[in-house]
Amino acid sequence: MHPAARTRTTFRAGPTPVPQPRSRRIRSLIDADALRVLHRAARVLLDDLPDLTDRLLAVLREQEPAYRTALENDHAATWQEAYRSLRHSVTSLLDPRGTREAAHRCTWRIGATRAEQGLPLDALLHAFRLGGSLVWQRLVEETTRSEPEDIRLLVHVATDVWNFVDEHCTLVADAYRQAERQLAWRRENRVRLLAAALLEGTSRIADLPETAERLCLPEHGRFVVVAVAGGRPRDLPPGGSTYWHAGVDVDHGIVLVGEEGGGEADRDPVAALALSTDGPAGRRIGVGSAVTGLAAVGDARRLADLALSICPPDGGTVRLTEHLPEALVVSCPELGATLTERVLGPLLRLEPADRDVLLETLVAWFACEGSAQRAGERLYCHRNTVLNRLRRCEQLIGRSLARPHDVVEISLALTARRLLRG
Repeated sequence: MHPAARTRTTFRAGPTPVPQPRSRRIRSLIDADALRVLHRAARVLLDDLPDLTDRLLAVLREQEPAYRTALENDHAATWQEAYRSLRHSVTSLLDPRGTREAAHRCTWRIGATRAEQGLPLDALLHAFRLGGSLVWQRLVEETTRSEPEDIRLLVHVATDVWNFVDEHCTLVADAYRQAERQLAWRRENRVRLLAAALLEGTSRIADLPETAERLCLPEHGRFVVVAVAGGRPRDLPPGGSTYWHAGVDVDHGIVLVGEEGGGEADRDPVAALALSTDGPAGRRIGVGSAVTGLAAVGDARRLADLALSICPPDGGTVRLTEHLPEALVVSCPELGATLTERVLGPLLRLEPADRDVLLETLVAWFACEGSAQRAGERLYCHRNTVLNRLRRCEQLIGRSLARPHDVVEISLALTARRLLRG
């Protein structure tokens, strides 16, 4: 005989446990009667939903300040929201499977909408629990009024009712938190876009009040922009406000250094900045000049980038106001290259060894403020050697280190060669 046939025959011939089917049958009968009582009361509640909604809002007005404000601002919308939620709760008691998706969508919309409106999540969850409590209370009241003896049966579906309430509390909290995350991302993205436009100098005048509010900076303050490559500085002006805008290679800080028309401290905003020079190796900081008003921050950013471009490759801090000649050269590389060729061209075309000695002597003489003695000490040679080299430089380039105009040209040419050589 086929094994399946033998198994089936053996199963039929075996003993049948009596307690198990009896227990299921009794439970089924109780469940059926309990559902009958539940459905009868729920149908009455459907006709009584407006009154139930009024009762819920009255309790919320008394117990939840957030809902009190919502009712004062828009009573009709709040009433409709509570009505829809209660209607889905009651219809779900009558047809759980058929109404489940619609009830979920309703709860999700409420959670997302209330997050956007800024209603506290605790108040929202309290409202859902109060709604569930009122529905259960009305079910008990109606059953007590119409069929008091059926109250004992209603207890058997209490767990199902409260599971429904818990399920929707979880759902509304998830919707609220997801909407809150999306709102936070949109806010952060909006702030970043406003800051980027400000630094690029493309902000619309109409956007400046919002920009000031979101960046927590005064619209008409005095600002310095700091350009940082290699890590942001930690030390900022005492009592000042700063907004940092992260970039791919360079971060920019918009630093408030004084209110418009401020006192003595505002007259030297770079000194007030007090940025630390401590930091990771190779970090470069460029500090621009001060500007007035958020509308001018784009200009301040360009000045900060200019200061950053002057920073030595191995790191350091450059304040633009202390390096204006270098800034002039770097701001127009073409003119800097032309100046270098025109002033130093004959010297640069010498043999490398001869050229480097003369250039090093010129640089040392300028660094020692025109002192041949100190330049010689720096170069480990006699002052007369320095003077002889300087005279040769003068002959080659056709300029005199005794004429102020020529000194300016030579100094700028040396600066241009140092900054533009790379």
